[in-house]
Amino acid sequence: MATQIYFNLPVKDLKRSVDFFAALGFSFNPDYTDENATCMIVNENAYVMLLVESFFKTFTSKDVADSKGSAEAIIAYSVDSREAVDEAVRTALSSGGSPSEKPQDYGFMYNHSFQDPDGHLWEVMWMDPAGPPAESAAGGNSAGPQA
Repeated sequence: MATQIYFNLPVKDLKRSVDFFAALGFSFNPDYTDENATCMIVNENAYVMLLVESFFKTFTSKDVADSKGSAEAIIAYSVDSREAVDEAVRTALSSGGSPSEKPQDYGFMYNHSFQDPDGHLWEVMWMDPAGPPAESAAGGNSAGPQA
């Protein structure tokens, strides 16, 4: 069985967040949705739990980061083409998101980013299924993201 991942994010306005991510094409599991939370489906093994901030606080004794001024994480997801990367960012920006970083083009990989209405950082990426060129994979080319 594949491991599932659940990423929990605090949000100030659940409806605004659901509307924003629905505009980006994500769906939600109604079985795990109420006035405090919703389960956004990324795929059959990855989910984002959008939790109203006061509810999120019941799961931790730490302060909730002010994501408008601090980076707590960058959540990345892949799409099927370069064009889909740009379309996702355009949709995010026209649906209440804000710009983050400029697009990055590594040839075999292309990504662009945005901030959701709560300031969480999202990156949309496309990677050539063939992978990086041979010289890049062998370490001969330092372009591209570092793990």
